[in-house]
Amino acid sequence: MQKRFGLVWAVLCATAATSALAKDQVPDPKAPPVHETHELPVAMLVDVTSNQVLYARNAQRRFVPASVTKVMTLYCAFEMIRNGELAPNAMLTASEETTLEWSGKGSSMWLRAGDKVPVSELLTGIATVSANDASIVLARQAGGSVAEWSARMNDTARTLGMTQSHFNTPNGFPDEGRTFTTARDLVTLADAVITRHPTQYARFIGREQFRYRNLVQDNRDPILGRVEGADGIKTGYTSEAGFTFLGSAKRDGQRLVVVVAGASRNSVRARAARDLLEWGFDAFELAQLFEKGDIVSAVQVQDGSARRLALAADRDVRVNVPYGSRDKVRMSVQYDGPLRAPITGGDEVATLVVEAPDMEPARIPLLATRDVAKAAVFERIGNAMAHWWERFGG
Repeated sequence: MQKRFGLVWAVLCATAATSALAKDQVPDPKAPPVHETHELPVAMLVDVTSNQVLYARNAQRRFVPASVTKVMTLYCAFEMIRNGELAPNAMLTASEETTLEWSGKGSSMWLRAGDKVPVSELLTGIATVSANDASIVLARQAGGSVAEWSARMNDTARTLGMTQSHFNTPNGFPDEGRTFTTARDLVTLADAVITRHPTQYARFIGREQFRYRNLVQDNRDPILGRVEGADGIKTGYTSEAGFTFLGSAKRDGQRLVVVVAGASRNSVRARAARDLLEWGFDAFELAQLFEKGDIVSAVQVQDGSARRLALAADRDVRVNVPYGSRDKVRMSVQYDGPLRAPITGGDEVATLVVEAPDMEPARIPLLATRDVAKAAVFERIGNAMAHWWERFGG
């Protein structure tokens, strides 16, 4: 059963990181700058710091992601590196079969048969110039085969909760629609890449150019160098998919992730991504509710060595609110209860839900601040009696 407890205070004195714009220049938070649906069928903007959806158009509609598929290939490689299954300096060999089929096919590193390439070089080529051939070399050499790599991608998607996605190829090349995803799922993937692999994200994603042999290729990312704080992530295009982009930018501790998909033209994709990000940073004020590690609430624990457990956030809790509405913010804690011991410190056991006028609720994970062991028999009896006395005693 889900428990919901209102916190005993409203946010009356929250600090705010305000926009650099003058108050009369602040964009309307109810009027995001987006193109017509026929030019841009899918768009989404999320503040992943607070898990707030700032804008959504067809966020759950399935679409073909084209080369944005490669973000999942990168994520799988980062996971393998983290788990010791793959080394960045490991040398992988481009087979004749792979180069005959893929070298120069679409975006490419122009690999040659017999090339021995470090994993790090392949990942840079995939992230920066969307190299189809590098993706296939990685899949076959590190994953065993394209089919096995695709299975890894789908297992990873399920683990992340990307319930509306399926991957049939490591590079997103047209496959009659067997590879598909949604804007909501891509935001989940972007957040996972950034939060689980910040070092790899900074190393491989967001480069402006890539050189292999004597060929220098530019990154086609539409926000790098154009939006303050932008650091990636990936473009995609086929005639089947249209122009798609998954991107992110960070300012003053706030990170926004944008998805635009199926755009009719490259210019529409670029303008929509840039305008949505700028609007997201400027149209709201940030109310800081808690600092990382602050105790947010305490909940009862059943059958535990302690009867109550303090909860804290693993990040600064800051939420977007329309200007002038900080005093109308309300918070509550939700969890499937009652919580039962044993509980390990650091486990995600509840969610802080923050509601503001005209905004999607923000949902921030709350973590147990300590271990709570399962109580011995006599401790459980004593806890039960104490709980009964609290409810019904004098």
